[in-house]
Amino acid sequence: MPNNPNAAFFQFVPLIFIFAIFYFLLIRPQKKKQKEHQELVQKLAKNDEVVTAGGIHGTIVNVKEKTFILRVDEQSKIQIDKSAVAHVVKKR
Repeated sequence: MPNNPNAAFFQFVPLIFIFAIFYFLLIRPQKKKQKEHQELVQKLAKNDEVVTAGGIHGTIVNVKEKTFILRVDEQSKIQIDKSAVAHVVKKR
């Protein structure tokens, strides 16, 4: 193989191309989804109905720094981590 400086560059072109594909198909959409989830969690307030990642449906009764208190029925309340909220059912 000749010592051509262009040959070394062309050996890395496929790797750069593969990285670009991974970035636009996997990394970028995941970052966007993570940012949207973070904004959703920050906007949650008392009386919003949510579903957790574990499938628990409840209404937020108290917002703390890192957690929420959810009312899951008339007499039961649980404390969950803010990141555990999967989506909002109804905002009030």
